[in-house]
Amino acid sequence: MKENGRKQGAMSPCAACKLLRRRCAQDCVFAPYFPAEEPQKFASVHKVFGASNVNKMLQELPEQQRSDAVSSMVYEANARVRDPVYGCVGAISSLQQQVDVLQTQLAIAQAEVVHMRMRGAQYTSSSSSNPPENSTTPNSQTKSFFSLGESLWSC
Repeated sequence: MKENGRKQGAMSPCAACKLLRRRCAQDCVFAPYFPAEEPQKFASVHKVFGASNVNKMLQELPEQQRSDAVSSMVYEANARVRDPVYGCVGAISSLQQQVDVLQTQLAIAQAEVVHMRMRGAQYTSSSSSNPPENSTTPNSQTKSFFSLGESLWSC
């Protein structure tokens, strides 16, 4: 059974104390959030924020908020390791650009659907009152649909 990220019998140091090469006290602020089994978690946080700063941040927060704070620090630290300049902001910016592109594609697809429905309604109403004289009418509608799609995609 584990208590605060350490084994009850043999006091195994948490990942933070192990990396910092110090004795892990019973009331170690790092132990609940950086278990010995996940050393990379603290290593990246330590690399970006520093152990002293992480300790200060955790000490200043109420215990019920510390877990969320550690999750945020780990996420930001991992993002900073991958992209030292932009970190999380780079990932957010990239995702926002993807959303913008997808919204544009969705709007184009919706416009094509509306256009097809209008053409279908026109064709249905004209074919019920006057049958087409030749069989080229559906092909000319298809051609205009594709030319609309090409003009929309070229925007």
